[in-house]
Amino acid sequence: MPAIELSHVTKNWGKFYAVDDLNMLIEDHAFVTLLGPSGCGKTTTLRMIAGLETPSSGRITIGDKVVFDSEAGINVPPNKRKVGFLFQNYALWPNMTVYDNIAFGLKNIKEALPRVHAEARQASEMLKALEKPEELAQLVKDCQGEGGKLDKKRALLHLIDRYGISTFTAEKLLAYKLDQAADPATTAADARKSLEAVLDEAEKSAKAQGLSFNADYEYLRDGVTQTEVRRLTKEEVDRTVRQVGRVVKIGMFMDRYPAELSGGQQQRVAIARTLAPKPQVLFMDEPLSNLDAKLRLEMRSELQRLHLQTGATFIYVTHDQLEAMTLATKICLLDNGTLQQYAAPLEIYKRPVNTFVADFVGNPSINFLPARGTQDGEGTFQLTVMDHYAMRFVPESALDQAALFQEFKADQAAGRDRQAQLKKENADQLFEVPVARVQAPLLEDDKKAYDNQDFWIGIRPENLTIGDEGPLEAEVYSVMPTGMETTVKLRVGDFLLTAVIFGSILYQIGDKVRLGFKGQQAVLFSSLYGRTLCLGKVEVE
Repeated sequence: MPAIELSHVTKNWGKFYAVDDLNMLIEDHAFVTLLGPSGCGKTTTLRMIAGLETPSSGRITIGDKVVFDSEAGINVPPNKRKVGFLFQNYALWPNMTVYDNIAFGLKNIKEALPRVHAEARQASEMLKALEKPEELAQLVKDCQGEGGKLDKKRALLHLIDRYGISTFTAEKLLAYKLDQAADPATTAADARKSLEAVLDEAEKSAKAQGLSFNADYEYLRDGVTQTEVRRLTKEEVDRTVRQVGRVVKIGMFMDRYPAELSGGQQQRVAIARTLAPKPQVLFMDEPLSNLDAKLRLEMRSELQRLHLQTGATFIYVTHDQLEAMTLATKICLLDNGTLQQYAAPLEIYKRPVNTFVADFVGNPSINFLPARGTQDGEGTFQLTVMDHYAMRFVPESALDQAALFQEFKADQAAGRDRQAQLKKENADQLFEVPVARVQAPLLEDDKKAYDNQDFWIGIRPENLTIGDEGPLEAEVYSVMPTGMETTVKLRVGDFLLTAVIFGSILYQIGDKVRLGFKGQQAVLFSSLYGRTLCLGKVEVE
């Protein structure tokens, strides 16, 4: 599978920029999720890579092939990019069986394909199955119903799944009737002789032409696979359909119609149909949004397994951050068409680059504590937090606040200059940090003017402690037990903080408790720029 690179990719309609100057590298075999709120540019990005949407400018490369370049005038059509697309709507043909839905795209393929000695390939597959004749015979016997009558359809399905063969090959194996033979080994030995003769004849014929075979009986000349422009044969189509059906576990539904399947089964059919042509990259646009919560959880597990099994590059669009966290090897988080952070899920969770990323990723959301103060000579921040409490923020490593602020200021100025130059209708704005309070502030107090002494301390709910000991007094405001954990909202002064306590612990609303902070995973943000300064620990003085 190829790597995918986007360089300065932009898509705009007039002054509205759906995607603005996007740069990212999707590595080989990666599972990348495009995450963000509705309208942030996720689907537009996906469609531009797939070729369904034409970028306004930039360059897109899939593997070593440039599929779009605005300056060079290159725009390869979607059907030439060898990508698969799985939509939110499964778009299955209602008048076709599951088998025909999966096979439909395969039947229309006409391209340079390896030259194959079909008869020799089939003989080779049958020889492998006949290596253990007693096992094959028993497998068929297990498909006998009452009175010893063979369920042929079931027997064929068992042979297909066990040996990874096509229906045509399975029927030939069944015709040997090993299940009825007094000595299956003798019957199999006779069959093997005729099959080996087929292979010998094929080898002689190939050698006479200066050719040889690989393990799949594709023709080779000097070690190079020989190709020809052709369509897939019926057996090749059948083998592929059966293979992908086995991967997504729908082999038993091949004769059914979509209306006879559940939502999860229809989803599997749509995935199988997308995988069948062996696309270089698989695109998925919120494919699980139509499923119920339990089925979505099951399908996430299936998609993870599918990614490893196929070795394909997956690009997945979702607005569900939990889905992104559980599936992805990397998350591309977008907002207002602009890339916010591109990193592994736990990196984004633990080390967000700004307040938007910190707030968007995580459920329950991160706690933002307003703080004001300065950095002392030792590098520690002496802060007044939540308008009342004296605390120290100790960075995990040495921090030059002045240098960082200069960098943030330069980036902010460059962003404003670009927006003014482009005359962007959807100009980027500083993210308004949500601070939970018992009493909402008056409207005129919402727009506070920040300076270099204003900060936010971000603390994940699992890093708050509740007990009889702790530096802060708090009151239990609400309790939401789920069995494995309990989400507790705590009132500290006029502020509300969210804590997650693991285990079956139940608090009563109104209880007085002591609140503390644990670990060194607190995040310090600049309120003026909305950017992350550092990670560290919080100490209450």
